[in-house]
Amino acid sequence: MDIFFKSAIATTLTACLLTNIDIARANDELEQITVKGRSTNLIGSAISASEGVVGQEEINLRPLLRTGELMELVPGMVATQHSGSGKANQYFLRGFNLDHGTDFATFVDGMPVNMRTHGHGQGYTDLNFIIPELVETLAYKKGPYFTEVGDFSGAGSAFFSTPNILETGMASLTLGENEYTRLLVADSVQKVANGSLLYAVEKQVYQGPWQDIDEDVSKINGLIKHSQKLNEGILSVTFMAYDNSWNSADQIPQRAVNSGIIDELGSIDTSLGGDSSRYSASTAWDSAHASLTAYFIEYDLNLFSNFTYFLDDPINGDQFEQVDERKVYGAQGHYHFDHKQSRTTVGFETRIDDIQEVGLYKTTERVRRGAVRSDEVTQSSAALYVRNTFDITPKLRTNIGIRYDYFHFDVNSLINRNINAIDLSDNTGTHHDGLVSVKGSITYQINDLFEVYMAAGQGFHSNDARGTTTTVDPNSGESVTPVDALVRSNGAELGLRVDLDDRLNASFSVWQLSLDSELLFVGDAGNTEASRPSKRQGLELTAYYRMTDNLSFDLEYSMTDSEFSDPRPEGAHIPGAIDQVLQMGVSASFSDTGYGSIRARHFGERPLIEDNSVQSDASTVINALLGKRWGAYELKLEVLNVFDSDAHDIDYFYASRLPGEASQGVEDIHYHIIEPRTYRVTVGFRF
Repeated sequence: MDIFFKSAIATTLTACLLTNIDIARANDELEQITVKGRSTNLIGSAISASEGVVGQEEINLRPLLRTGELMELVPGMVATQHSGSGKANQYFLRGFNLDHGTDFATFVDGMPVNMRTHGHGQGYTDLNFIIPELVETLAYKKGPYFTEVGDFSGAGSAFFSTPNILETGMASLTLGENEYTRLLVADSVQKVANGSLLYAVEKQVYQGPWQDIDEDVSKINGLIKHSQKLNEGILSVTFMAYDNSWNSADQIPQRAVNSGIIDELGSIDTSLGGDSSRYSASTAWDSAHASLTAYFIEYDLNLFSNFTYFLDDPINGDQFEQVDERKVYGAQGHYHFDHKQSRTTVGFETRIDDIQEVGLYKTTERVRRGAVRSDEVTQSSAALYVRNTFDITPKLRTNIGIRYDYFHFDVNSLINRNINAIDLSDNTGTHHDGLVSVKGSITYQINDLFEVYMAAGQGFHSNDARGTTTTVDPNSGESVTPVDALVRSNGAELGLRVDLDDRLNASFSVWQLSLDSELLFVGDAGNTEASRPSKRQGLELTAYYRMTDNLSFDLEYSMTDSEFSDPRPEGAHIPGAIDQVLQMGVSASFSDTGYGSIRARHFGERPLIEDNSVQSDASTVINALLGKRWGAYELKLEVLNVFDSDAHDIDYFYASRLPGEASQGVEDIHYHIIEPRTYRVTVGFRF
């Protein structure tokens, strides 16, 4: 693959923000485009071949097992699950096992979804609070080339946007196997307080297909959004609420299935699960030249897991509880200065995570036995950036930007001596760090049909604040070295985009990305830890072809070569790094009232340990959807996992201990099976 490239001050502005704009429209050149499906022609506006926009028309044709699978609208992205329905999904993109979101930044209506210094994992991205029918657009940007994105931007970013108004009200009831029930009501009301009011309520319950547990999912979502014109812009105020509780069928060891202790739908520990909630208020103001954003989020999670069973404690078991309780305050904005042949954008971003507790407790059947660690954390950040887009000629343009991010960490241990009788008071402390990132691209429009791109940039992810001040390991009591606060990534890309008569929309890119430190899943801790530097390179092809006005085909393929960049005896393969992803689908409409789609998702084998001596199998799943409208009424059938595949959603390799096994445990593949074939029927009404 020789063709690949080689390669705060703003905090004071927060008080000025009484109105706001949705960062989900952060690519300013794309703000004015009306998006229906994937047919949007980005020639003349995009700065790379690997960015795009998806509209509600495409989303409505996507059969979804879980809300988190909305992320699979990003080409090459795979969203799986290794635990209960209320937990954040597991994401894979560009050779990353992103865990629950590290190295991929996600925003909803201007609010960041990634949780810093989270109880379960850095960058935790739980999308369960999104109502899929209320996603107006999803804009995605792969790679660290975009100045408006800072933390978690190495692999890319996604921006979900909700509408200001619905054309018609909607009510729907979905019923499925294993007692799946989902109710949705949404509508807009005109002439309310000089504007329009949108509201939506979603309720979902589900028992799941598992042999020895009922998931008992009980999820409720609510959204209220008021919008009105103000000073040549649109002002919106949004309130969102999410509450969920569930039981978990977690990953299981291969040997337990082979020996008949459980089957693939069984569990070793049947008392796992959790509860979570998220409440937010945001305000947004957007005009042709300026945007401002402010938001407040109140969030909590209690999550019970057990990945090693009886490895550490043969009497009580290894179950643990991860706790996260926080409030998040933030603001961001930008202003455009237009010149004769260019546009300069100046922007800022601030965020404060006021974490009342982020903790880890040892438990048995959800009863706490003692704390391993419990901390109070205040993590603050501020950023300034400047970007210039310059039309050198009508066909050649540049996009160059620079960004500065500043972080401050304040960690206070809430316990002096933990369950292991270790003094943790030395882990209290403060730390700060800053980083300058340079990003840019050159674009040449060959003609109205073809455009080529060269892009390069620096990104980063922040590490868990606790890691920046920790000097005593809470499990062993040994002295440890604090980790770097900010971890640099460097990327480059060469791409081509083509749009033929709005029937064929395709792009091709080759890219490279290096990280100063990888984050890897640790089975016995149930989270991630900073690890070795790495490098990745790959190619991506996307093609969306509208064969007729009623029939369309799409193909998304990515291939990645991933490895650690420092030589070590244990090997250079990155555990969990997928080498190939293929997604394809056919969508059809029948006259004006019928529609349907069938989709296939395949992701290839991947190493589970550094020497590649243990690999996961490839996984393929096919989903289908068929719908029919009669005036205001609608009937939809979804068939998920059409061929009842027993492939794995996720695989890990680590040591665990079952009752009666040796004290050192057994290294084994631990996996979570794809849910068996299931049918869901939706009856809807428009009003």
